Amino acid sequence: MKLGIIGATGRMGQAIIRHARYFDVRVTAALVSQQSARYGEPIYPNLANGGVRFQYAHEVQPEQVDVLIDFSLPQALADNVALAKRLGVAIVVCTTGLTATQQQYLQDAAQHIPVLYAANTSVGITLLRHLVQLAAAVLPDTDIEVIEAHHSAKRDGPSGTAIALGESAAAGRGHTLSEISAGVRAEGVRKSGSIGFSVIRAADIIGEHTVMLAHAGERLELTHRVSNRRVFAQGALQAALWLQGQPAGLYGMADMLQLETQLQQLAQGMKPL
Repeated sequence: MKLGIIGATGRMGQAIIRHARYFDVRVTAALVSQQSARYGEPIYPNLANGGVRFQYAHEVQPEQVDVLIDFSLPQALADNVALAKRLGVAIVVCTTGLTATQQQYLQDAAQHIPVLYAANTSVGITLLRHLVQLAAAVLPDTDIEVIEAHHSAKRDGPSGTAIALGESAAAGRGHTLSEISAGVRAEGVRKSGSIGFSVIRAADIIGEHTVMLAHAGERLELTHRVSNRRVFAQGALQAALWLQGQPAGLYGMADMLQLETQLQQLAQGMKPL
């Protein structure tokens, strides 16, 4: 598969370049912004001549890529989905902190091309979202707190993953997150039934998320920790390979993993405890 990376000089863009070869994927386009000082450089530092070089989006030709992966900034989303539509290729969008308007860009693009949106491309986080939804439904009277920690350079907070976990918890209670979110925990008495967020930004923490469900005398904590960014790169590459063969539409990581089918089959085969 021929892959184009948007935001190719960032942490995740670089991780995908390093790990693509393990997935039988060729990076054939590495896109940078007009302000990038690395334009024209080879994507592999030891490759002095030839090969793929960092380039601008308008230079990419339709035959150059099969799928795009976007790890750039939210403000570039409209241009990035427009690029995917111009090329007629699928796009995996991994940008977090999207507004409602930007989410609509994805909906609109999905009428024409396959789009997979993942606030977090970790397979473990995708499973965690389902576990959180189940726990919130089974424990309807518990207080729910989403605690997340990331490196000091991360711009948005709560993280897109933390918000997604909050949405899963709210769905388990039959609500949308906007209806019962208490936002980032600050002063004041906790409102019963609300979902709160705690945000930590420190040093080089890659990503940690805990969903706490607590009532008097007992609490359940569901936690996911990342120790290497390659898990995100691997998940994004898996998503790109899967998305290439899908019809136009809007997908998530759970669609790729067929989690709904897996959980239904598991439930049918389980014996009561």
